[in-house]
Amino acid sequence: MTVDTAPPRMRIVRHPLKYRLLEVRRVTRVTPGTVRVTLGGAALEGFCEQAPTDHVKLCFARPGEELPVEPVVENDTWMDAPVEPITRDYTVRHYRRAEQELDIDMVLHGTGVGSGWAAAAEPGMRLGVFGPRGSEEIPFVHDWYLLAAEETALPALGRWLEMLPAGVKVLAFAEVPGPEDEQTFETATDLRMTWLHRGAAPAGSTDLLERAVRAAEFPEGMGFAWVAGEATTLKPIRRHLRRERGLGKEQVDVDGYWKRGVENHDHHEDDHEHA
Repeated sequence: MTVDTAPPRMRIVRHPLKYRLLEVRRVTRVTPGTVRVTLGGAALEGFCEQAPTDHVKLCFARPGEELPVEPVVENDTWMDAPVEPITRDYTVRHYRRAEQELDIDMVLHGTGVGSGWAAAAEPGMRLGVFGPRGSEEIPFVHDWYLLAAEETALPALGRWLEMLPAGVKVLAFAEVPGPEDEQTFETATDLRMTWLHRGAAPAGSTDLLERAVRAAEFPEGMGFAWVAGEATTLKPIRRHLRRERGLGKEQVDVDGYWKRGVENHDHHEDDHEHA
């Protein structure tokens, strides 16, 4: 598929780099495998978020310690320090400025730092939040959107559906273990949502998203595709969208949120590209 006019370019908006120590106000089980942690505090004053994929680094306390190590910031730059904080990237799910509250959805899987902390989270605990460093703003002027994600990227998928214009056509595919892991999202879009169940197969081991995208019938007009999840499984989807579907570089955002066998994979280094 080709388009007659050049699609709009994404714009990166930078935010001041600030560390915030926040307190857990509520812990809610969204699904059997996902915990929503509501953080709050006056330190959220000036918090910036404005795009669906905005994310922060959560800073976790070391074993046996109550508070996380605070990152060293000089001249709006994260500096090396003798003791570095333990961090993991998480998408902003909701930010309520008036209430000074921030929701982070955390998937419970494996024995990782974030998963272990989320499983034990309770009101009164404290957590460091660093960022967002910036927002990837994509003008919402496309005729249709393809959104595809597995459970680690569902918070961003939810934000897409909440932020996109009313009535715009959206094809969305979400891979989760089973029906009990499906979520409900508020949206004013013309949404066609398909849940894909992988059953007992490990996360990041299936081609469910790829097969769903390949079989999808795209609407007419200029589209935009956002796909996120396990990095290795996304590469054939990226190739399909660019080479077989003919979507241009500025029409595709494929983001590897994590990689099987790699701890603390930085999805904004080697597996994040708009190509």
